[in-house]
Amino acid sequence: MTSARPAPTGLTSGARRVLQENWTGSCTVPSPGLYPHQWSWDSAFIAIGSRHISPRRAQRELETLLAAQWGDGRIPHIVFNPAVPPAAYFPGPDFWRSATAGAAAGAPRHTETSGIVQPPVHALACLLVHRADPRSSARHGFLARAYPRLAAWHRYLGRARDLGGGGLVSVVHPWEPGMDNSPCWDAPLARVAPAPPGTFRRADLDHGAASDRPTDLDYGRYVRLAADYRDGGYADHTAGSAFLVEDPGVNALLIASEHALAEIAALLGADAAPHRTRAADLTAALVDRLWDPAAGLFLCRDLHGGGPVRDLHGGGPARDLHGGGPARDLHGGGPVRDLHGGGPVRELGAAGLLPLLVPGLPGDIAAALVRTACGDHFGLGRTARLVPSYDLLGPAFDPARYWRGPAWFNVNWLLERGLRLHGEPERADALRTAVLETAVTSGFAEYVDPYTGEARGTRDFSWTAALALDLAVAAGQEP
Repeated sequence: MTSARPAPTGLTSGARRVLQENWTGSCTVPSPGLYPHQWSWDSAFIAIGSRHISPRRAQRELETLLAAQWGDGRIPHIVFNPAVPPAAYFPGPDFWRSATAGAAAGAPRHTETSGIVQPPVHALACLLVHRADPRSSARHGFLARAYPRLAAWHRYLGRARDLGGGGLVSVVHPWEPGMDNSPCWDAPLARVAPAPPGTFRRADLDHGAASDRPTDLDYGRYVRLAADYRDGGYADHTAGSAFLVEDPGVNALLIASEHALAEIAALLGADAAPHRTRAADLTAALVDRLWDPAAGLFLCRDLHGGGPVRDLHGGGPARDLHGGGPARDLHGGGPVRDLHGGGPVRELGAAGLLPLLVPGLPGDIAAALVRTACGDHFGLGRTARLVPSYDLLGPAFDPARYWRGPAWFNVNWLLERGLRLHGEPERADALRTAVLETAVTSGFAEYVDPYTGEARGTRDFSWTAALALDLAVAAGQEP
């Protein structure tokens, strides 16, 4: 097993530069050109890293985001900066119309936001930011102000988004789990009629290569889903979206944040027991509904289904590629099932590894996740430099295109943390070293080729810099 090495030269100075250049005075944009507003889970990851530079600035990052919370408790995935020209990003505030379309759900009247959400990593971020300087946190009342907002956020997810009735959070748009064009979404998205190409203009292609980005067909479906959700007043119910999925990554991050919320409650003298109970209940539901022993990881669950399973790469019914009858489940589970009425999505995505982050995950499941991460499908410590976003052996794998195979730094940061939590310090050290080296050599890229570490997407990406800085500090390097 590779031993841990010091952070590479230039990492901390480079990370500090990126975070300073992308700081607006109240928050940090992911990328000034490609993503010129504030994003929800980006800001949580950014705060985790920037706490090593300025705990107060990290507090401000999260406070700015929480100030845009809706009355129903949701934290929107984008908070728009009114100083940014409308054409700089699509879909912008004119598309989401949050103040009017979201009025019934309590959208802010004077701050424009999107209407969908992103993974709930915020309580974990708030706890880590507090730990960076407890005195500053207490002096500014950081946790005291954040706690009720975080609790309301978790209540929203538990109350409004248990759309499958099994205790887990559902997502209503591929942007919500953060892994926008993952092959895990191909089947659920196939039932969505895309918005006509001439009805919107993609600003993202002004800043990135088309080969690195989602396709026009993907975008047409994203726009259709978002417009339908908006036109329904951002109401959460099973009929409100043709896309309705239980995602293991979203739920794993909610469990980790529920544990963090219990610790925050205890620090404030509040009752931590409900949060611990909620975390335990969510963990049980996660294992019960999404764990697949044959696959060795957690699978997404499509709550709608949609008729006979289609061959996603050929357009016809799923077929046995070796001849001789109906297609078989790739993991040995019998014939491919008709998912009408809901069922597991049998694609191996990195989200299925993220429950390794969950405290109290059964030991045999944690061990199986490690084996899967280190096996042929994800290549950790073997064939891949960093854990890819999708199955290396999957038919839809693409090392360059967004979430269809490239490695992302936030995913690898989460897995590094999960490996340590479940007694794999040597593997965690090796992954940390790979993340730090790749962050520097890629120019703090948005994402990279999982085999070579070649930069993809935009450069000087904020969460890449922030999370690399966090790992460098953990390795003993001064920030």
